[in-house]
Amino acid sequence: MKEYSLAYFLTRIAVGVSMFGHGLVRLPKLEGFKNHIVQSFEKSMIPEVLVTPFAYTLPILEFVVGVLLIIGLFTKQALVLGCALMITLVFGSTMIENWGIIDSQLIHALIFTGLLVTLKYNYLAVDAKMKK
Repeated sequence: MKEYSLAYFLTRIAVGVSMFGHGLVRLPKLEGFKNHIVQSFEKSMIPEVLVTPFAYTLPILEFVVGVLLIIGLFTKQALVLGCALMITLVFGSTMIENWGIIDSQLIHALIFTGLLVTLKYNYLAVDAKMKK
């Protein structure tokens, strides 16, 4: 049982750091990130009126999901949000035919869902301490 909890913890931290890092590096240059995303989607079927708010929101959500997973707070909700983000990113990637990035997004989604179905091993977390 201890090995499962440790494996869960390490996987949760790894994907949390990935999400945290994605958000962290984009937040200081949010306007530039938004411009890059909007430019990437210029020829897609998704209108700019939808792309712009998503581009502003994505780094914030990545950062929040990352922080929550690293500390193990609201883990279930963070995993669901993380997976929803990945589904949205996969859709966006298909709309601009950026097939190369989809593998990484699907791997993240797989890790999120794997952690979700093994949530009972989430002992090394703030969530577990709050239950006691």
